[in-house]
Amino acid sequence: MANYQNEIKEAAELKQQMGSGWSAITPEYVARMRLQNRFKTGLDIAKYTAAIMRRDMAEYDANPANYTQSLGCWHGFVGQQKLISIKKHQKTTNKRYLYLSGWMVAGMRSEFGPLPDQSMHEKTSVPALIEELYTFLKQADARELDLLFTALDAARADGDKAKEQEIQNQIDNFETHVVPIIADIDAGFGNAEATYLLAKKMIEAGACCIQIENQVSDEKQCGHQDGKVTVPHVDFLAKINAVRYAFLELGVDDGVIVARTDSLGAGLTKQIAYSQEPGDLGDQYNSFLDGEEITDLSQIKPGDVIVNTNGKTIKPVRLPSNLFQFRKGTGIDRVVLDCVTSLQNGADLLWIETEKPHIGQIKEMVDKIRETIPNAKLV
Repeated sequence: MANYQNEIKEAAELKQQMGSGWSAITPEYVARMRLQNRFKTGLDIAKYTAAIMRRDMAEYDANPANYTQSLGCWHGFVGQQKLISIKKHQKTTNKRYLYLSGWMVAGMRSEFGPLPDQSMHEKTSVPALIEELYTFLKQADARELDLLFTALDAARADGDKAKEQEIQNQIDNFETHVVPIIADIDAGFGNAEATYLLAKKMIEAGACCIQIENQVSDEKQCGHQDGKVTVPHVDFLAKINAVRYAFLELGVDDGVIVARTDSLGAGLTKQIAYSQEPGDLGDQYNSFLDGEEITDLSQIKPGDVIVNTNGKTIKPVRLPSNLFQFRKGTGIDRVVLDCVTSLQNGADLLWIETEKPHIGQIKEMVDKIRETIPNAKLV
């Protein structure tokens, strides 16, 4: 927070430079207005909150007891009241974030009416909600500061120098209600370019953190539903890079990306991954396909797809929907591969979608991930 007296001094110097035409301007009022409008744009907010998240991530690495908590939010007024309540009772908003779930947006913000979590809501709904939330949080700042300014005037009127200094210290050390927002971009609402364009909108609205999942955009399902379809790693990594480019283009160099994997509950894929050599990422993805090993050409029928993977030639199980099926029991291994490759290719945090909250299950997966990425962090 800027120093109150310094702000007054700067405004007074500017008034003097501008001459008698500004005689009606009171420098202290200018200082108050500036402090009440600390964040001029969404990008100011994104840069400020990204630094908070990076600091919190480093503090967690040093001591896992220093975790953060995120509150779900679907309306600016609701978000404002939650943060006001937290600050009132906890005296700080430290390590408190807001999370914007695509599920909540679809259910409560879509112009089509309440929808399931299938990316059918307007793609601009989340950026609009981010902007709304920060408008309300900035208003909470303005209101609280206004009460301090009023108290400062009263202390001066009473000639209470000690009280005046106490209130000025509160102004100088004012803690904003503006906290990091983690914004759900679902599966990107299209290809990598569509993901990039939407990510820019979210960042310009103030998001310092974007969560993206590895489902197919046009087949996207709620995380707790059956029938989920994943994409090959190269497709998902392209979208992670698209989000990173959006952050970098807008100057939010330390923006945060959460890579979500739905592979534990997703038994289907729409594509067979492209592979150039045994053991590459495409081959690893294809190695989980369910299918019949081909030992004779007579096994091949019209329309069959044949894949050479994991040292075998197989005919993958192909459903009438033109989707391909993974072998049962491969979900955990696919999750681990998803998470490791995401962290190795630009993601910062992990989200593992599970069908139920099960500490033993999630620990098994995170322990395997940390064999390769020791500081992997889960949200």
